[in-house]
Amino acid sequence: MATLPDSFLESMSQMLKEDFPRFLESYQRPLQAGVRANTLKVTPGQLASALPWDLAPIPWASNGFFVDGGLRPSTHPFFTAGAYYLQEPSAMAPAQLLPVEPGDLVLDVCAAPGGKATELAARLQGHGFLVANDVSNSRAKALLNNLERFGVANMAVTSEPVSHLAQAFPETFDKVLLDAPCSGEGMFHKDMAIAAAWEKTGPEHYAEIQRGLILNAADMLKPGGYLLYSTCTFNTLEDEGTVEHLLGCRPEFRLVNLATPERLAMGFAPGFGSCAQALRVFPHLMNGEGHFIALLQKGQAEDGPPDAKPARDARPPRDAKPSRDPKFPRDPRSSRDSRLVSYQKLPQEVRDFFDQLRFDSDLPWRDEGLWQIRGESLYYLAHPELAQALVKYLRCGLLAGQIKKGRFEPFQPLAMALPSESYPRVLRLQPTDPRIQAFLRGETLTLSDQEHECLAKRAARFGAPAQGWMLVCVEGLPLGWGKVAGQVVKNKLASGWRQTR
Repeated sequence: MATLPDSFLESMSQMLKEDFPRFLESYQRPLQAGVRANTLKVTPGQLASALPWDLAPIPWASNGFFVDGGLRPSTHPFFTAGAYYLQEPSAMAPAQLLPVEPGDLVLDVCAAPGGKATELAARLQGHGFLVANDVSNSRAKALLNNLERFGVANMAVTSEPVSHLAQAFPETFDKVLLDAPCSGEGMFHKDMAIAAAWEKTGPEHYAEIQRGLILNAADMLKPGGYLLYSTCTFNTLEDEGTVEHLLGCRPEFRLVNLATPERLAMGFAPGFGSCAQALRVFPHLMNGEGHFIALLQKGQAEDGPPDAKPARDARPPRDAKPSRDPKFPRDPRSSRDSRLVSYQKLPQEVRDFFDQLRFDSDLPWRDEGLWQIRGESLYYLAHPELAQALVKYLRCGLLAGQIKKGRFEPFQPLAMALPSESYPRVLRLQPTDPRIQAFLRGETLTLSDQEHECLAKRAARFGAPAQGWMLVCVEGLPLGWGKVAGQVVKNKLASGWRQTR
């Protein structure tokens, strides 16, 4: 305990009073790890049955499990296939508590590395749209990788200051999640370096940032929509203080009661003071680290108090322009090398590929949305109107592949988004098959006689040839593309997805 800052210990002692000794004792227990099933690909029950570990359900996360922290869940091929996400158990709560429904337009404001964004996308179940943002370009790239690994097609990843997003998307979203940058007091147990940083840059610094962010987030929400604000800190200035700031500046918002008897019985604690309807996670009350969670609903705007001024970064000036980066064209309709078309207007080689697939209600690509052809690259846009916003997109829509010299080459994001049952040529490998690691290293595979015979029969049922692009899967979960000729599968796994171990 000597490594924890004295001022932090004093503030927690004042906050928790007689519970403070139990709080200190929680720092002696091992860190608790968690995995969260990707319900776009598997049910929680299927995941629990398939993984070779003892898993215990997390009470507050319907698709989450406690797992032994000494294991290495990231080495299992189901992780590479996007069947689950590694996440600290209490961090699963915010995305669970935002009432996302299929068809919603959802924004994750500070989304990297993607723990909450991937859950929001999964809860959309392929219908609606997710915009996931992070101001850091490098962190946004990691966010994009996680969303693509999860097989999310109906999403965009942006890298913008939140004030620029607020200018581009006024009253646009049905649901907004703001997991705000904070002083990280709830993560001291996980990483004592955060405690050292806390002494240099404490709650007052972050509270100013949070108050600007929450007003920006509020202004991007439609009337009637829901905003979930969360942090991984205990400090009331950053938590209840930021919510109270929003309520003072935007009186059309109201707190929604999360502190139900059922949740309190799980170990959640209510917020303090006027935010008693919010939730707090304390590590001595439940098997997680530290979080604050408040859910707010937006009503119709009213005149606020005369002294209610937005925070410094809350409202960008009318003539403010978003940052520009030539690598990410803004408006695909006006870009010289870009055009939007319906499925029926795609080049024949593209339709020849997709016509092999058996689409169902969860793959509405033939009938909904538009396709963007940008140079040689092909994207599926589930929400083409959003693609016109003047923001920096790392990705808008699903990068399906490349149209080149009269042929179509499917790309890795498409492989991750396709259910294997929809595709005619599939190689299903067991998790223990050494060819999985060979494939992930980029090596060529060889089919057994039986596999070759099964492949030919399956392709015939689809009315497709046995030769051509193949989905290489661990059981039924795609890992990437190969190209089969005879009994040889040439490796087409994207270089950035290959593993060196």
